Formats: sequence, structure tokens, C-alpha cells
Amino acid sequence: MKILVHGLNFSPELIGIGKYTGEMAAWFGQRGHDVRVVTAPPYYPDWKVFDGHRNRWSRSTLPGADVRIYRCPVWVPERQSGLKRLVHLLSFAASSTPVALWQALSWRPDVVIGIEPALFAAPGSLLAAWVSGARAWLHVQDLEIDAAFETGLLRGDRLRRIATAAERLLNRRFDRVSSISNAMCDRLGSKGVDEARIRLVPNWIDAGTIYPLSSPSPMRRELAIPDAATVALYAGNMAEKQGIGILADVARRLAERPDIMFVFAGNGAARSRLEAASAGLANVRFLPLQPAERLNDLLNLADIHLLPQRRGVADLVLPSKVTNMMASGRPVVAGAAPDTQLGRIAARCGLVVEPEDAEAMAGAVAMLVGDAPMRAALGAAGRDIAVSEWSRDAVLGRFETWLAEMAPAARRMLRPEAAEAGAGQAARRSVG
Repeated sequence: MKILVHGLNFSPELIGIGKYTGEMAAWFGQRGHDVRVVTAPPYYPDWKVFDGHRNRWSRSTLPGADVRIYRCPVWVPERQSGLKRLVHLLSFAASSTPVALWQALSWRPDVVIGIEPALFAAPGSLLAAWVSGARAWLHVQDLEIDAAFETGLLRGDRLRRIATAAERLLNRRFDRVSSISNAMCDRLGSKGVDEARIRLVPNWIDAGTIYPLSSPSPMRRELAIPDAATVALYAGNMAEKQGIGILADVARRLAERPDIMFVFAGNGAARSRLEAASAGLANVRFLPLQPAERLNDLLNLADIHLLPQRRGVADLVLPSKVTNMMASGRPVVAGAAPDTQLGRIAARCGLVVEPEDAEAMAGAVAMLVGDAPMRAALGAAGRDIAVSEWSRDAVLGRFETWLAEMAPAARRMLRPEAAEAGAGQAARRSVG
């Protein structure tokens, strides 16, 4: 099967959408499919083009997989605002659409997979599919229009009506539209996408890479954390959407507890504000984003994982970090309304508190610190759920089957075990 992927973020970005799009392309390439990717230079979450990459058109291959990568320049603002974010997204759409069309006309893919964000690039994905006679699939990692207005990045009723109408029009033009949670799939249905065209493709885990260590993480020693201390860890992107602003307040409420240490690991636009808010707190340590080979050590540093979330966005974005938290075998304290998908998932492997409620989150952390058997039981439950419901081969096996069914000429490429993994429509409702 010839698969053209068109999306803003890609490997070697270590977190978020780039991580999963890169792993997806590599998996398809290793299965024998011919995969090409039109993307931008890596820049996330630091909002700075990575060392060793240039912000210009270039071509390369993905290490370890026969995947061709076509990089297209993108404007990367140092400081974020609604207008700057729009220009950023538009710059990628403008630079990448001609390349996607070139690949469509010269290479003739069977399927074009557009990745949202950025929705601005979706017209280019659709046009590439149309000119080549390919099928078009939109995979929604983030309901960016809704999230932008809910978090205040964009404002105005008229602008929201225009953006929502454009989103509905684009979504309905794709042959299939998928997202990473049931709640997000339901939201796609409310936006006019026919139920029969919606698929659930959750973010996955590699249970052989992320797993509970049999001994303490070496990072405890590196950070000089006492053996008796319980570590509450936030690891991931540091942006306003994640609601990390309350973490310093949570740590401050437990500052008199010498048996609790907070570690905040990651990079992003909000890190400097979190560092300023945490100034003077002896119970807080900061780490930068860790390389892939140290991710399991980082996640095992936690005795408790922290998962804050902004109020009103828990069903618009499902944090990709939750699967790795669960795979590490540690309990989660999540800020989410109980009736959201994040709330329902977190309740199976941890404690759920109201979003943006530092007092409630501090109380939940203190409760788990005082109950080691509860921590162990919730962590084990999370590991079991992650392995059984979110394994990479099962998720991408279903995705592969659906792609082949949508592009019958490519069906001969499908291996029998993938057909079995993807059989039936029950997977549309398999998570959460």
C-alpha cells in the first residue's frame, strides 16, 4: 500500500503528535508499505527548530524504516499568541501543500492521511487525494478549533462560527475521520461527520519499552531524592492547555511534608512561568525533556503521576502522556470532570479531582502517599489496562486493516494477522 502522510509534527519530536505520527509511519514502513511523509522541521515543544535541522525544504529517510520524509519550512514564533499561532499554521499549509500535490501527482498514493493539527493543512491533504485518485483519511489528535476557543487562545463568537463552519465542511469531505478517544469521536459526529465514517485510533504504547522497573529509577540518585520520599511527577509538554499552572500551588500546599518531592519534567512555553511560581520551594525539582532512551527511567521516577488539565478541554484533547503513565505501573492523580473520558480512564488507575483545583489535587497526592497498597493496586490496574487496550500492534493493526478496506487495490498487501487484529467495527468503542 502506498501511504502519503501530511502533518505538521513528526519524528524526532519526542512527545505529542510528532512522536505518534513518526511511530505510525515507521510501523507501516516496517510492515512493507511504501510510506512518504510531508511535514515540517522538528521544533516541538521548545518552539525552536532542532539542532541539526534547517528550516527549509529538504528530503531524508526515517532511521530504521524505509520511509521518505519531505520537510517544508514553517514559521516558528518564539512567543505564543492566537494570531502568531494562526500564522504558524498557515505557513506550514502554504509551504507543504505544493509538496503534497507533487507527491500525489508523481507517486500516486493509495491513501492520503492528513493529521490534525493542523486543520489549515487539511485542504492540501484533500486536494492531494483528489488529484491522485487516492482515498482521504483525517486523523484528529486534537480538536484544535474547540480547544483554541475554550482556552482563550482565540476569541469572538463570529470568528468561532466561521471557523466551526469551515471545520465541518472539511471534515465531511474525508472518506474516513478518526480520533484518539470515544469522546472526541462523538464530538466529530456532532460536527456533521457521518457515524459510519468515524474510527477510533487511540494513541498506543510499546509495553516492552515502558514498563515498571524492578528497582528504583537511577534518576532518584541523580536528583538526590531521599529513599524514603514519595515522588509526584509531572512529565510532558509545558503549555497552558495542559493546565500546569496549578502544579506550583499543589507543591506549596505540601511544602511542610518532607516525605513528598515534586519533579516537573519537560519543556514548553509555560515552563518559565512554572519555574517562577515554584521559586523558593525546596520540595520541587525541574528536569528538561528527556531523550527517548531515558523515558522509562523518568516515568519510573514517579511514585505518583500528576495529570492536570484545563477546565473545559478534557473531552477536546486526550493527553497522550496518560498511556505511558499507566504503562509504567504508577497511579495517576488527574484533574478532570468525572464524566469526561479522561476522568473515566483515570478513575480506573488513580484518583480524579476537579480541574484546576490545587487543594483537591494536593489532598489526593497526600492520600496516596499515606497508602502504599492503594498506590500499588492502582498502578497495577493501569499497567493491565494499557497493555490490554493500547498495545501498538493491536491499534495500528486495526488501522492498517481499515486503510486496506478503504483502498481495495491495496488489499493484497495486508497480512493475515493484521486482518484478524482489525476485524469488526467493535474497535470503534474499545477504549475508556
